[in-house]
Amino acid sequence: MSNYKYTELLSFCEAVFLKIGCSATDAQCASRVLLSADLRGIDSHGVARLSGYIQLWKAKRINPQPTIRIVHETPSTATIDGDGGLGLIIAPEAMRIAMEKAAQVGTGWVSVRHSNHFGIAGYHAMLALEKDMIGIAMTNASPLVAPTHSLERLLGTNPIAVAIPAGEEPPFVVDFATTTAANGKLEILQRKGLEAPIGWIQDAEGNASTDPHALKKGGALLPLGGEQGSHKGYCLGALVDILSAVCSGANYGPWVPPFVSFLPLPENPVGQGIGHFIGAMRVDAFRLAHEFKTHMDNWIKRFRGAKAQPGKQVTIPGDFERVTEAERLENGIPLIEPVVKDLMTLASEMNVRWIG
Repeated sequence: MSNYKYTELLSFCEAVFLKIGCSATDAQCASRVLLSADLRGIDSHGVARLSGYIQLWKAKRINPQPTIRIVHETPSTATIDGDGGLGLIIAPEAMRIAMEKAAQVGTGWVSVRHSNHFGIAGYHAMLALEKDMIGIAMTNASPLVAPTHSLERLLGTNPIAVAIPAGEEPPFVVDFATTTAANGKLEILQRKGLEAPIGWIQDAEGNASTDPHALKKGGALLPLGGEQGSHKGYCLGALVDILSAVCSGANYGPWVPPFVSFLPLPENPVGQGIGHFIGAMRVDAFRLAHEFKTHMDNWIKRFRGAKAQPGKQVTIPGDFERVTEAERLENGIPLIEPVVKDLMTLASEMNVRWIG
């Protein structure tokens, strides 16, 4: 494993996105979103996925120069069509629209259709923090998840992220898949030759499995909650699917297109592309902003100061990612050898200079 400077990886990603026809602004935006995952320690959704986006472009499933437009709106809501573009640039635009509406009427909600994978949800939710707003971001994804008691894969990992500003304390940032683990975690295990923990996946017959390749053999990821509570993860994943796609006119359930280019698009689609749901709420729409942030500070301090189990510490959602980001900005982003080889191959194919 080797470490690479954030600025060097950013320049490399920008060069690749420029090669496929993105504008300079979009290439920069997409690269920042992608690498924000690596900085925050969510390696499954970072630069390791760059070649996946390029393969989708080669398969003509990504439009590098989309015309993103509002197709329906009210003072507090909008539906936008992403024109098949990178979700990495469509979702930030959706949050911009949501914040503009929130600035006018207190809250803003944007549903998105005809998009693609948008990277980590937390990045988009955190954009709202700059305006003293609460940010919410969610997306549906290709069906890899079996609902409780199902042998069929009907839902995606369907993440939810919420970012809440504080005063003196760092913001509260929660970002989680509605499955026990995201598919990217399985990909990391595959690269490392490790088994998956019990509770992550089931095999084609519905039995618990530790095989990280089980999805390729007809298995499925499992909803959040484990054996006794998977119905709760199922409900969360279903909620994300409905808000992201039924609201917007994107594909939902088993019709969501796959991230990998070598799998065919589902037959008889019910919508357009992948769907997202983005929201922004002004904290002063509920109480004075300084009061809200003072009490958020109090909330954070009280929970972080909770009496902990021996050898443990109570943390706040976002603590780990914030510490990891600071460390990786200083010492570089670690990339495992299979990812480095993949990126070097991509550099050669795209005629882009690799780092070093």
